[in-house]
Order: sequence, then structure tokens, then C-alpha cells
Amino acid sequence: MEPGLPPCDLDSLSGEELCVRLRGLETLLDVTRALAAEVDLSKILETIAAEACQALDCERASVYQYDPASEDLYTRAVTELEIDEIRHPISQGITGDVARLRYVANISDPAGDPRWNSAVDRATGFQTRNILAGPLVSPHDGRLLGVLQLINKRGSSFAAFDEDLLRAFCQHASAALDRARLLDELRTRSEIDASLSVARDIQRGFMPRELPEMPGYETATWWYPNQAVGGDYCDVLRLRDGRVALVIADVSGHGLGPSLLMASVRAALRALILEHADSKELLELLSRALCQDLQDGRFITLMLAELDTATHRIEYANAGHAPVLHFVSSAQHLLALPATGLPLGVLDEPSYERAPWVRMEVGDILFLCTDGIVEAMNDDSEPFGQGRLEEIIRAGAQLPMLELVREVGRQVELHYVGESPPDDLTILATRRNA
Repeated sequence: MEPGLPPCDLDSLSGEELCVRLRGLETLLDVTRALAAEVDLSKILETIAAEACQALDCERASVYQYDPASEDLYTRAVTELEIDEIRHPISQGITGDVARLRYVANISDPAGDPRWNSAVDRATGFQTRNILAGPLVSPHDGRLLGVLQLINKRGSSFAAFDEDLLRAFCQHASAALDRARLLDELRTRSEIDASLSVARDIQRGFMPRELPEMPGYETATWWYPNQAVGGDYCDVLRLRDGRVALVIADVSGHGLGPSLLMASVRAALRALILEHADSKELLELLSRALCQDLQDGRFITLMLAELDTATHRIEYANAGHAPVLHFVSSAQHLLALPATGLPLGVLDEPSYERAPWVRMEVGDILFLCTDGIVEAMNDDSEPFGQGRLEEIIRAGAQLPMLELVREVGRQVELHYVGESPPDDLTILATRRNA
């Protein structure tokens, strides 16, 4: 026996009654086969309404879909309706009661039912004599999908057999609706994944591929976003006065929104660097340029260091970014370079100061990274920490810079839990070799 088909005592039925029931069961089997091959949601709903109306020999059928966002039921497919749509909260009406309590309602006198709203009949000119309605519930996760409602059984009221047949229709319709919903979610997810893949390729292009040549210096970068795209940014740019700007930034949050802000940071900074070479001035101008984008608590930490390869001096302004480390080769010691102002977006009119200059001796390393590096947690909720980072830098200070940044990245990946990092990970490091 098909799932949901009602039992039948054939000896108790008249020939006409038996024919009616057999036609109903045949229609149910036909619609089951049709729904099994259909994935278009609109066609599924139209098929359910039309075939249920025919199988139960009634005047009209409606499929109400449930909108969990508004908690409304609304007609998505009807066999006939004089108005555009029927919509009401799930807390109201007979269909609302069926949806909330998830039972089959057989109403022989709607006008005498306190839940009945006659406004639809008045608006359409149609007279509702009796109603049979059942819930549509996902067999996958039990969520409410809608309600199947039948109106005006021809020649009589809806009987117990009609209730059982409606339950069978609801079971098969719910399975078809759920399959269509899951397929739609899968398509949407695939489209999102494809879009994010394109976005990631674009963002990879934002990260420096070829670093400017700096006589006597070796520079490398490493980047791993928390999601397909991220809010970290680093760059190495030639300033108009011949010095080199080393930049690292971290937009608060993860995902697509921060990645769009990061693109704005990159574009604005690159435009400003065409005319300005002072880190303090650049940060203040950048803050003004981005003030409209930094709403709803968003902020950006950013370190901008100016390296003079002739004098080996580094001057910088730091908008709340850390870690920023200076490895002093002669002492095998790491110094943290502090912030000189608050992150971009915290104040409407921020002011930044340039820190005292730092001299790069042979073997010294300027190591910039985002906080995802030191904040990555292991199974014991223990952060990777700046201490581990400093040990790796100290131990690998003589390695090629690319090997050093990759080793830091590898150790962080071994430390955190999960397939992807809990935060975006970005490193920019440069060493004076001569």
C-alpha cells in the first residue's frame, strides 16, 4: 500500500462510492508519480492544487505557503480565485489553526466557526459551504511548509475517507515541496560559492603579486582568509619621494562586507599615495575618505611604515594595528612598535602622530601581521599567542623571507581548530640583507 493511503472496507461501499474512492486513489497515485519527476516549485504547487481538487471532488483547492519571516500564510497556487492573493498571519483563521497545531480540520459549517473570516467570501463573491484543510510539513526537518485547503465537497460534506486521502496528498506534496526547497537551496549555495570564488580571485589580485625591488632588502607576504574572501589587506608601494610604503590593514569582521571595505581601503590609499608621502597625513586623509563607509561600528586597523632604503630608517603612523614587530638581529630581540592613534572609524576627525624613526640594521626584520595570527585558538581555547610568533621569527630569522612567512602560517594552521582559520590571516615581512 502506498504511504498514507487510507484502509478501505470494500464490502461496506456502494458501487458508486467505490468508484469515487478508486478515482481518488488513482489520482493520488498519478500525482505522486508526477511530483516525483517535477522540481519546479510553481508547477509542483499547481499540480497539488489541481489534482487534490479533482481527487476529492470539490469546487476549489488552495495551497498556502508559509513565510517564516513574516509568519504569514499566503495563497501560492489556487484552482480559482477572484482576487490576487489571500494572506493572513498564522495566528488567524482556520488555516492558521491547522498550520500552528498541525492537524486536519474538517469544517462542515464555516459560518458557525469562530475562526472563520467571511471577508474573503465577501471580496470574491464565492460562498464557502465546507472546508477540509491539512498541514504541509517537511519530512526532512519538520518545518512548516504551508497548508492544503479544499473547499465545497460536491453533493455533500467531506467524510472520513476524504480526511485520510487529504493526509496522503499532504504527505506526498510535502515531500515534493521539501525536495524542491532543498534543490533551490543547493542551487543558491552553488551560485554563492561560484560568486565567492570569483570574488576570491579578484581579491587575490588586490594582494601584491610582484613586490617593488628594494636594494639590500628582501620582502615576502602570506595570506589566508577566514572565508572565500576576507577583510585583511597588505601592500608594498613606491612613494613619490622614492621611499617605500609597507602597509597592513585589518577590517573588523569577516566575509563579503569587510572584503568590500578592504577594496575601498586599497583604492583610496593607492590614490592618496600619488600625491602624499607622509604616513600621518595619509592616515588622516584616508580616515576622511572612508568615514561614510565605516558605519554601524565598523573600523579598520592600519599600519603604514615608510622605509628609506638609503638611510635604512623606518618612520610610521599606526592606526591601532598589532602585532607590529621589529626583530633586532644583534640582540636577537623583538620590539613591538606601538599604535600612534585609534583605528580608522572610531573618531570622526582622528589625529595621528608619526612615531620616532626606527633604524634597520643588517639582519633586522620588520614583521607585520593581522591579529588572526596570534588569536587563533586550539582545542584547549589557548591562543597561538605573540610568544610563539616571536620564537618562530627568532628561529627563522636567517631563512629566506618567503620561507619564514610560510613557516609562521604553517604553524598557525597546525594550531587552530577547524578546516579554515577563525579569522583572516595575513603577514608582510621585510629584512635588511645588506
